[in-house]
Amino acid sequence: MIRFIILISSCHILYSSKVIAQDSTRYLNEVTVSAFRSNRPLAEVAGAVATLDSKSLNRFSNTNLLPAVNTIPGIRMEERSPGSYRFSVRGSLLRSPFGVRNVKFYWNGLPLTDGGGNTYLNLLDFNAIGSMEIIKGPGASLYGAGTGGVVLLNSPPATDESSQLSVQVGSDGLFRLQASKSFNISPKSYLNTRVALQQADGYREQSAMSRMSAGVDWRYAIGEKSTLTTSYLYSNLYYETPGGLTKDQFEADPRQARPRSGPFPGSAEQQASVTNKTHLVSSLYETTIQSNILVNIGAIASYTDFANPTIRNYEERTESNIGARTEIQYQHKIGDIKNKIILGGEYQYFYSPITVSTNSGGTLGTLQTEDLLKSSGGLAFVQSEADLTKNIFVTLGASVNMLRYDLTREFPAPSIQQIRNFSPALFPRLGLVKQFNRAVALHASISSGFSPPSLAEVRPSTGTFNNILNPETGLNTELGIRGKIKKRLSFDLSVYSFRLKEAIVIQRNADGAEYFVNAGELNQQGLELSLNYPSIRIVENLLQADLFLTYASQQYFFNDYVQDGNDYTDNRVTGVAPNTLSAGIDLLIRDKFYVNGSAYYYDHIPLNDANSVYAPFVWIVNTRVGYKHSGKLPFEVFVTADNLLSENYSLGHDLNAIGGRYYNAAAKRNYSLGLIIKPTLKRGI
Repeated sequence: MIRFIILISSCHILYSSKVIAQDSTRYLNEVTVSAFRSNRPLAEVAGAVATLDSKSLNRFSNTNLLPAVNTIPGIRMEERSPGSYRFSVRGSLLRSPFGVRNVKFYWNGLPLTDGGGNTYLNLLDFNAIGSMEIIKGPGASLYGAGTGGVVLLNSPPATDESSQLSVQVGSDGLFRLQASKSFNISPKSYLNTRVALQQADGYREQSAMSRMSAGVDWRYAIGEKSTLTTSYLYSNLYYETPGGLTKDQFEADPRQARPRSGPFPGSAEQQASVTNKTHLVSSLYETTIQSNILVNIGAIASYTDFANPTIRNYEERTESNIGARTEIQYQHKIGDIKNKIILGGEYQYFYSPITVSTNSGGTLGTLQTEDLLKSSGGLAFVQSEADLTKNIFVTLGASVNMLRYDLTREFPAPSIQQIRNFSPALFPRLGLVKQFNRAVALHASISSGFSPPSLAEVRPSTGTFNNILNPETGLNTELGIRGKIKKRLSFDLSVYSFRLKEAIVIQRNADGAEYFVNAGELNQQGLELSLNYPSIRIVENLLQADLFLTYASQQYFFNDYVQDGNDYTDNRVTGVAPNTLSAGIDLLIRDKFYVNGSAYYYDHIPLNDANSVYAPFVWIVNTRVGYKHSGKLPFEVFVTADNLLSENYSLGHDLNAIGGRYYNAAAKRNYSLGLIIKPTLKRGI
């Protein structure tokens, strides 16, 4: 079926490209991406890269990134309870009990994923993100660890004296208050400030959340060729964790938290929750030398205070992380060939004392273990981009990566230290683009990548050190075509084959504690298609429509996977839907009223390695209706309705759960009402 779709689509696209005029190619050239440090039109980038701009992000409820991210084929974001996110690229949920694994995140050009391999995506308020770029597949040639992919997050750009105040209320106790203001301090300097408070009671018992976040971005021009950008972020996040339900419990009362089971107390009884207070500061210096040399030097540091009472125990830890990244870009010509060479490096150091105690109804009890975790690692990279004749672009890059973990158990005595050095490894990438008539571009790439176990996987919630867990390594081969047909319909089609060795898979003990094992080899073959048809004038000067459709086929199977005497070879990879679909329509009436509608389809998802339990397929429908007023006091008022079909589904399963506790119920039909005001203020502060 996949081959048939590829054949038909390719024939249609190649035929259509012959009749597209030269002046109808703006779509390809107006979308510029920074992925692989290219700063090129999307048409000239070899690889599957998806972008989300402010318009795409703001067509849903402005409370989290999930609905916008899930419109991208091959990407899945989950929310097991408010504030508890999981983010996967091409199936990387396989090893993620919560949070992010196997995907590297960057914040304004600097590594947000810490030296321990963890990313606290849930600390970022919705309005702290102005745009996203997602690289699908290994990005080790420039970004290091993460066979799943790379996500580049950027703060909202500041405009002259821009300001915004918004308030939103909704079902299940939702309340959100947000404000931002940009200041032009001088012709060379601006300051962008923002603060947000968001809280909710939650759809389920023991699923309340509260987050207060604040941020400042300061940009200063040093002369005509240099800039210094400094950012500060503070987030205070608290959310309760209701725990997984069995199928019978899920169907009988999806609102309940995990109840007591035998000797194990329930989530509410143990006041299971997460508290995360984090400070993050970053600074990036950019300068141009002799018009053809660009130098970036940046540093990032964070401090986290983390507490996590669970059903089993009560964990407390602090985390200190520092990182640095530098790049040098040199542009030159070799005859008639333009070439850009990028070289640089990245380093991170992570330090985290952890104590685990008994949990008595949410109260800290007797000390059980005290550990000290440290990691240090880095990469050095080089990349060459050449613009050949006949609109052919070639990218060749590689990186050398190093990582060391130091784990010390300080209590109970005697002290035990374990050190794990991952051998330095080279990871290359080759990409090729051929642009036809400046309207259609064909791209191909082959890239290798790796993903070492994170510290949370080397020392999982079982409390034991797993010093034999091996890094994942993989080779991705990809072919794609993108462009525009008849001036309106834009398309992006990719097919890929990814062979992942030593895949890391989550397993669970009888009490629900997770641990991780290597699962041999995975064979991942997929197809991803995006279609966009914007600015359809249905009635001139009255009604306009934008349409989009995305589809992903993910045929992922275990290959040579035996665990505890069970042979799972040829089974579908756990937690990955074989087929997903999203579609949307945006209607704009007289440039004031709008209606945004979105629908998502998720195929049956295998919930355990044995493939003996599958989640049912589900359709999720969301909408946003609003009115925008321009004038002296611009404002927008909107209403959102999510899960219009009131489906009883789980947006975030506990994979390989003991006792069949796979399900974390998502909210049924729910609503919100919002108001956004954008006052125009005088210049200066």
